[in-house]
Parts: sequence; structure tokens; C-alpha cells
Amino acid sequence: MTDRIEMPLADERATLSLGHRIASGLAPGMLFNLHGSLGAGKTTLARGILNGLGFSGRVKSPTYSLVELYELSRLDLYHFDFYRFEDPHELIESGLQEAFNDTNVCIVEWPEKAGCLLPVADIEVMLSITERGRSAVLTAHSENGKHCLRQLQI
Repeated sequence: MTDRIEMPLADERATLSLGHRIASGLAPGMLFNLHGSLGAGKTTLARGILNGLGFSGRVKSPTYSLVELYELSRLDLYHFDFYRFEDPHELIESGLQEAFNDTNVCIVEWPEKAGCLLPVADIEVMLSITERGRSAVLTAHSENGKHCLRQLQI
């Protein structure tokens, strides 16, 4: 069983497609941490996941709002962006930690800004800009995460 997958992402369409495929392996309570520089495709990947869950509305980066909630038929998905955090304790002060539970799916952009205050992610995604587009490295840290990665290999 693979705990890590690396794949090239030629363009935005490939990133959206990866997100769509990830959606098929989601389970309540999962946490996805999205890493990468500005413009690496974190919000595009989140949009692909939401599209894969049947959401057809606008998906915007929650850089200024910190969080966007999507109440979907089978689960609630919280999309966080901690880029603006200057101190990890801002997560505690914000009251957002309550969203990280066994029923919600959480996608976090810039999780490193929350320090060690987040639970262990089921899947860490590292998005990078390359000479040929972008690349993604997905690493599973839980059984749910491993199950999700297996779905990508089918």
C-alpha cells in the first residue's frame, strides 16, 4: 500500500481533475493540509475537491475571511487559509479549532502558520511550480488518508 504519491500537473485542468478524484475518497473527519508557494494551485485543488463533491458554485480563496464553509449533502467542508496568521495562537483566538472534528472535512492552506495547533493531517499535499507546470506530492498519515490515496491509483 502506497503512503505517498507523486504526480505531474500539466495545467489547471489537471489540478482540478486531481481534486475531483480526491473527492471520491473523502470520509467525514478528514483533514487535508495544502502546502506550496503563492500560485502553486492550493485553491484550485480545493475547488476540484468541491466540484468532485457536487458543488458547482464559486470557490474563492479564504485568505481574508480565514474560512469558507460548504454545506454539502453528505458532509460539511471547511476551507481554511491561514496565510495571514502572524502567530499560531491566532487559531485559538479565532475559535476555528472547533471545526476540526470527526464529522467535518477540513482543507487547510498554509497549515504551517498554525504551528503544532492543528491535528495530524490525514493527507499532506505539497504543490510545486515546475518548468513543465506543477507537481503534487500527496502523503498519507492515517488509514483514511491511505484509503483516499488508493482511490487515486485505481
